[in-house]
Amino acid sequence: MFRFASLGSGSRGNATLVQGGSTTILIDCGFPLKEIRRRCEALGVDPAQIDAVFVTHEHGDHTRGLGPTARRLRCPVWMSHGTWHASDYGEIPELHLVNSHDRPVRVGELTIQPVPVPHDAREPAQFIVRWRDLSLGLLTDLGSHTPHLLTAYRQLDALLLECNHDTVMLAEGPYPPALQARVGGAWGHLNNGQAAEILSAIDHGRLKHLVAGHLSEKNNAPELALDALCRAVPGIAPRLTLLAQDQVSAWLYLVGLQGHAELDCFS
Repeated sequence: MFRFASLGSGSRGNATLVQGGSTTILIDCGFPLKEIRRRCEALGVDPAQIDAVFVTHEHGDHTRGLGPTARRLRCPVWMSHGTWHASDYGEIPELHLVNSHDRPVRVGELTIQPVPVPHDAREPAQFIVRWRDLSLGLLTDLGSHTPHLLTAYRQLDALLLECNHDTVMLAEGPYPPALQARVGGAWGHLNNGQAAEILSAIDHGRLKHLVAGHLSEKNNAPELALDALCRAVPGIAPRLTLLAQDQVSAWLYLVGLQGHAELDCFS
């Protein structure tokens, strides 16, 4: 069984649970430990089950609870060298440093491939997680896409894709010009149109789940993000899920069958 769920996605905190067989990993830890516990338990997961935490980059909405979680749960942490040196997380009992351009690593039954992305962090990476013949890509916190990235994400069974902002809302919104430039720049965050471009460029016909995440609460609207993705790929709507900042998502399942992936409608 391969499944994943968001504990919350947005500028105030990000964390994603991924389970393959008997292995459970947490990708990013942007909530306090107490909240990580509460949200895991809402999905029926004992946080003590977490076998490892993978960190995409050092920004607080991805690392706020990292130190206490790693210390209390005694779980290994994986991150890039740059991410480790960019911030003080306190004691990490078991730390594994990887090059964001490196080969995949193995944790239990899962294989995790880091993929470098353009973002205003020290050495940011996103991850592709594989279990048997199934694959899940997480792709948030980047301001543009690269040929390497499109190749890496071309064939997936599920994709969590950033739809951070609408360009008009960002330009007319409350952010000062410098912050607008950062968010909307090539090292910032994907807008709805860029997310649609990435979706169009990959093998979207293979996707069983497309998950739109990291929506800005001030510079985007769910209907705008959904419209951009559905215009890029007509017919994607039945496979599309929208994440929220303050809500734990349902489990999204992928089931392998004779070398192929099929949708399993558990929730």
